[in-house]
Amino acid sequence: MSDKIRVGIIGMGNMGKYHADYLLNNKVSRCELTAVCSTSPHKLESYKPLKIFDNGEKLIRSGEVDAVIIATPHYQHKELGIAALENGLHIMVEKPIAAHKADAERLIEAHRKHPSQVFAAMFQLRIEPRYQKIRKLIQDGELGEIVRINWVITDWYRTEAYYQSGGWRATWKGEGGGVLINQCLHNLDTLQWLCGMPSRVRSFCDLGRYHDIEVEDNVTSYLEYPNRATGVFVTSSGEAPGSNRFEIAGTQGKLVLENNKLTFTRNEVDMIEFSKQAKVGFHKPDVWYADIPFQNAVGAHAQLMQNFVNAILDGEPLIAPGADGLQSIELANVLLYSSLMDQSIDLPLDSHAYEQKLQELSASSNYGRKKVVELSNEDFAQSFNR
Repeated sequence: MSDKIRVGIIGMGNMGKYHADYLLNNKVSRCELTAVCSTSPHKLESYKPLKIFDNGEKLIRSGEVDAVIIATPHYQHKELGIAALENGLHIMVEKPIAAHKADAERLIEAHRKHPSQVFAAMFQLRIEPRYQKIRKLIQDGELGEIVRINWVITDWYRTEAYYQSGGWRATWKGEGGGVLINQCLHNLDTLQWLCGMPSRVRSFCDLGRYHDIEVEDNVTSYLEYPNRATGVFVTSSGEAPGSNRFEIAGTQGKLVLENNKLTFTRNEVDMIEFSKQAKVGFHKPDVWYADIPFQNAVGAHAQLMQNFVNAILDGEPLIAPGADGLQSIELANVLLYSSLMDQSIDLPLDSHAYEQKLQELSASSNYGRKKVVELSNEDFAQSFNR
């Protein structure tokens, strides 16, 4: 292999164009964008003299690339990922790694057959210092045992124009879900990366509560964890102004991330031990307060892409291995499935039962019948920092 990775992008919608911009501006070293692919020819003209393709598998078989970024609608991630692996390419897959857990398992299994190729997922929130600091505090035992998790992330506001901008958007057959699988995948990945997977969930999802869509745009979920910790996850793409408040309570204190500020209220004594040893009824452990400073990451996507290139050329460990994408898609699926079935669901999710349910919903989907209206140009990257 040469000392420079030739990269192709499959899918030149918002995310594909974003990846192309930083690659063409040399934000990733030892990496060269050589090919792009879209089924919409007008999206490709400006990228000449790069090699352009109207079909993802043509690009994969072209010999023009060593690796691909897959940034297509969700259902294509699995099939394109497998095709790329089978043709000897490394893959960086945009979220989610597949439209549902069963397809994610199929993609991961395909990678097991090609272990020499690098399979990464684009979960750029793992680059953000605020979440890295929270993770270190948890791993170092500073919070003690986690007992409660609350994340209210309702500032994913989207308009009707957004949903009309793609025929696949907000349809069962084209996207496989709504706010959970699209906007919240990064939050769900971060949640499980920090706190682990729940063992049981009960969720309530409104389909088309705020928009003329067939999938969920308003969600309230209750989570139970193996250590008896509990959690609440609330999200919406129709609430304005919305909130973004993340709380993690442990026996040694509480972390709160809100309004770009991270605070830690730390108990001097573990709350369980204090309760057992106290001789009075109404006292609490003494606490101290700390504001934990952080800066938002600059070019988080490019940093994750640099890690991908370094993994290919140097064997550097991946920050977001592709197989890690299974957890976030499982969370998105199980929260929706619980609501659709109107019952609590134990994890791990039965991926084939969920796939069957999704196929039933897809049979009456509006995919392919929506009137598509192209959005005016705007900076969608402002939605990245969640």
